[in-house]
Amino acid sequence: MLQILIRHGESLSNREGRVQGQADVKLSDTGRQQAAAVASWCKSQSFRNQSFELWSSPLCRARETAEVIGRAIGLPVQLEDKLVELNAGVFQGHLWDDLADQFPEDVARWRSGDIDFQIPGGESRRQLAERGRHALKFLSVRPVDSMIIVAHGGVLTAALGLLVGREHSLLAEVAERPFTRLPALGNCSVSQLKWPGPELLSFNETDHLD
Repeated sequence: MLQILIRHGESLSNREGRVQGQADVKLSDTGRQQAAAVASWCKSQSFRNQSFELWSSPLCRARETAEVIGRAIGLPVQLEDKLVELNAGVFQGHLWDDLADQFPEDVARWRSGDIDFQIPGGESRRQLAERGRHALKFLSVRPVDSMIIVAHGGVLTAALGLLVGREHSLLAEVAERPFTRLPALGNCSVSQLKWPGPELLSFNETDHLD
């Protein structure tokens, strides 16, 4: 089983520098262009000759990206709730640049990298990683050869850290910082995960966006 992991296109909140978490935010104009570019890449790939499916987080920015891909390759979008982004609790909706002033103690604890620190009203890094790992593993046993999964930078990076190890050469510099102002995965980047194993074949590829 090959899982093609795609982060959604740029959202309006990404453009504004705002914490979106599980807010239902639409794609920006740039995000729609990125979605079209990654859809063209998907259409060109050899895995289309095999049995495959298209899955997405139900949040608008991911679902919109997946729908563009689905139209390009002729597949319906199936939704999986566990693929949603981190529940950002009290951080959600605020500008990244304002967080430290509004929530100094909570932001300091989050930035410390403590995987068990739970954002007030939200999730911890460990909870995020376990949820993402469960979603990818659950989908890996579907009766198809490959699938495209459109989700979010935080949940995908955190899940991969658990599945293949934070010391993995492709993850070593980013595994400790899922869900930050500078995400590990670019908008509409492609990463590839092979099961069983799993084996991370590629991470954060963006050449198709050029």
